[in-house]
Amino acid sequence: MEKRHANATTCKHCRRVIVRAVLEHGRRKTDVAEEFGISVRTVHKWIRRFAMMGSAGLSDKSSRPNHIPRQYAKPDEVLQKAVLELLHSPPGNSGYSRTTWRLRDIKECLEKRGILASLSNISEALRRAGYVWKKARVVLTSTDPEYQPKVQAIKTILANLEDYEVFFSIDEFGPFAIKMRCGRSLQSRGTTRIVPQWQRSKGSVIVTAALELSRNQITHFFSEAKNTEETIRLLELLRREYRGARRMYVSWDAAPWHSSKKLKERVVFLNEWAEQDGAPTISLLPLPSCAQFLNVIESVFSGMARAIVHNSDFDSVDAAQSAISSYFRERNAYFIRHPRRAGNTIWKLERHPSTFSEAGTFKDPKYR
Repeated sequence: MEKRHANATTCKHCRRVIVRAVLEHGRRKTDVAEEFGISVRTVHKWIRRFAMMGSAGLSDKSSRPNHIPRQYAKPDEVLQKAVLELLHSPPGNSGYSRTTWRLRDIKECLEKRGILASLSNISEALRRAGYVWKKARVVLTSTDPEYQPKVQAIKTILANLEDYEVFFSIDEFGPFAIKMRCGRSLQSRGTTRIVPQWQRSKGSVIVTAALELSRNQITHFFSEAKNTEETIRLLELLRREYRGARRMYVSWDAAPWHSSKKLKERVVFLNEWAEQDGAPTISLLPLPSCAQFLNVIESVFSGMARAIVHNSDFDSVDAAQSAISSYFRERNAYFIRHPRRAGNTIWKLERHPSTFSEAGTFKDPKYR
């Protein structure tokens, strides 16, 4: 006996009777449907199948769908991280003969990595990350042909960092002029804070600083210029401050004064004297070119700018420097008390935790 489908209202024999009643005996379809307790639409279906396939068309068909929708990634943090990691390297590294990414290229590349996502979800993930295709001036992609090896070297060292090793993210902030600045603040109704377009500058400030990633501590001083001498000054300061360590890794962007011949010669000299001085040896780990968004200290600078620089009206350069130093002291003290808690647990003005990530967008263009 032929097995009947669980959802079927008629058997194969009944279907033959239905078809014969209409086609051979000329009975009305509505009468046949009423007699068998089925709809007229069902009568039409069996007659149509019989006309197309004969008796075989009266058998039950599988209820398995012809197309099973694939599970697509939602526009959450997982998809957002995957998309940003992809955007940070040029399309040529993924086999595309293009200078800029397209949505369909991103979708195809993610599928090769085992991540299924619709174009709309990828676009939404980008929007939630704060990026839109119109903002061409926001640089997300490095043009360095050795992007992946440089990033992988940093990730490997950070993953295997020993207690006697320290890792620094180094950069300079500024110069920025000391004058009345725009920003959001509490104001009474009917009044608006006025910032003159043309102002006499009271001076300028450059902050040279290093962020030690494992302890989340900032070392900084104020410079007159961005040059090799100031970078060497910072390295020597870090050697003295972290004298108990055996090795210090230094990561910075591709600024000319970070890769000058004089700087490299000084690093070689300091390393030769490291054992006599009881100081750590220095290993340079430059970031890929045009990849300031991967420099972790940029997040700290952006948070400091939101808290100290924007909406400010300092009387002098000394007042501005004092406020910046106070900000860093409070931040360092907090992370000494809470060494396992980093990022935006209390320092909500910092957009990202102070942890290196290939999907990082530490440089906030609004607060630089």
